[in-house]
Amino acid sequence: MNLDWNAFTPWSALAGGLLIGLAAAALIVFNGRIAGISGIIGQLLQRETWAAPTAWGWRAAFVAGLLAAPWLYQQFAPLPAMQMPGSPWVIIAAGLLVGFGTRLGSGCTSGHGVCGLSRLSLRSLVATLTFMAAGVLTVTLVRHVFA
Repeated sequence: MNLDWNAFTPWSALAGGLLIGLAAAALIVFNGRIAGISGIIGQLLQRETWAAPTAWGWRAAFVAGLLAAPWLYQQFAPLPAMQMPGSPWVIIAAGLLVGFGTRLGSGCTSGHGVCGLSRLSLRSLVATLTFMAAGVLTVTLVRHVFA
């Protein structure tokens, strides 16, 4: 991976981090819920959730906001070019492994890394360190051992 230092601005990263933090804080303050994407989507897909409009309404709005964000962004700036190095089978396998990991870890990076760490949760610290170690190990193996 090469970082284009001429195009990098810390302001866009800071703005994105602030928006994520504000959204997570607003969800917990106003709704009493953690902004864990895997949990929100997982519960949205359960039949029991659809029986109570208050249970699925905020989840559906949250997911709609996630899906609308790239469209809204491109109204003001061009979207960055996407590259998916690897075969579609590797991408599918990676996605399934991430899904398995979020179930095994009882949450994803947004739930543990953003919300859990801000609440000083030891469980979230262990989960986040595990996510990061698995990511570093995977990149090391794919790029330097099996390359």
